[in-house]
Amino acid sequence: MVRALRAHGFGIGTGESVDAGLALAAVGFDDRERMRAALAAALLHSEAQRQVFDKVFDLYFPLAEGRTQEPGPAGDDPAADLARLRERLATALAAGDDAALDRLAGEAVGMLGGYGSAPGSDGWSSYQTLSRLRPETLLARVRGLLRENGAEPDFADRLTDDEIRRRIEDLRERVRTEARRRVAGRRGREHVARRAVAATPDRVDFLLAGRDQLDELRRTVRPLARRLATRLAARRRRAARGEIDLRRTLRRSLSTGGVPMRPVLRRRRPGRPELVLLCDVSGSVAGFAHFTMLLVQALHDQFSRVRVFAFVNRVDEVTDLVARGRADPAGLGERILAEATLTGWHGQSDYGTALGEFAERYADVLGPRSVVFVLGDARTNRSDPNLPALKAVADRARRVYWLNPEQRALWSTGDSVADAYAELVEMHPCRNARQLAELVGRLLPV
Repeated sequence: MVRALRAHGFGIGTGESVDAGLALAAVGFDDRERMRAALAAALLHSEAQRQVFDKVFDLYFPLAEGRTQEPGPAGDDPAADLARLRERLATALAAGDDAALDRLAGEAVGMLGGYGSAPGSDGWSSYQTLSRLRPETLLARVRGLLRENGAEPDFADRLTDDEIRRRIEDLRERVRTEARRRVAGRRGREHVARRAVAATPDRVDFLLAGRDQLDELRRTVRPLARRLATRLAARRRRAARGEIDLRRTLRRSLSTGGVPMRPVLRRRRPGRPELVLLCDVSGSVAGFAHFTMLLVQALHDQFSRVRVFAFVNRVDEVTDLVARGRADPAGLGERILAEATLTGWHGQSDYGTALGEFAERYADVLGPRSVVFVLGDARTNRSDPNLPALKAVADRARRVYWLNPEQRALWSTGDSVADAYAELVEMHPCRNARQLAELVGRLLPV
């Protein structure tokens, strides 16, 4: 289980593993939920890791098979069998009977979730099970059972519906857990833990993240920025001590017979870089750009100046919009598209035109202390990439880095000109928040 958690980016060392063993020895193996809590306390470093941990725990410490794989009532009429199963589920939901819900989730997967006819098939689908079972339609029936059991109608209507929905969502998760457990029994726990358990938010691919995942990712901006700011400040303190001045060190060593006993350091005057972001906010790369804008805004104290520019096929400065985006990070993209001038006569991204306009209109932004990060997939929609404009930007700035959210294998496929841009500036694949933090911490000068 520790290996599977490490594969998901959990920083679990030998000490935590030993603590987990001691915790299990203390709480025993009789109470599964107590084991879950003990292992979580020993292995996890943040609450954000809990969702992944719970899924992996369920694979390695599953419910007893007898509780989840009992066959449901079989008959000649599948529709009648399904109706009976749904009625039993409604009864268990109304009673809040966790043991019965575990058992019925196993029956539902066995009855509705199997697919494939090959011997040894691992075909168990939670999606197929839930689409046939439709537990979300049980709300009215569960409410009716609660009324029959003596609950006040008004109370049930106004206050209990949320609790019923929570229990139904919990049932859906039990079905997903059971399907993963059955597949793991045939394909191996390591395979399922690696392939079927969703990553933590900081490891979600920017280009594949859905709305809910992007919302969760935005909530990680502040803690991620704090860790990154601490790392940058430590680098700056170390760099402020300076490098060895070889000539002066050798001159001083004459008093000790040529032995450099006391190195002389070349003192550096600490200075913070000026950061410039140039962000493609079109299409699927918009989530990547918006998250990076919010991260840089949270790190603004680490730079002497921050300027943010957005483009689709026109460039406009959005520094003030990003600064105001801290109050409503989810609405940052909509505000940028509504208030900035980012498109001309068409709405497709045009890197050549945007780079040319940036080099012409905002050349005074760049200087010997400027570090430029270009964010985008370098897909030009078959338009002119305008390489001279990017070279002009690189000549004026101290450093130019291009962060590309696509994997390297896709560069220069289709309408991408990533390799051509990479010949002029340093380009790095940056597919998730973890990679972004590592690149920002490593590439920024001190």
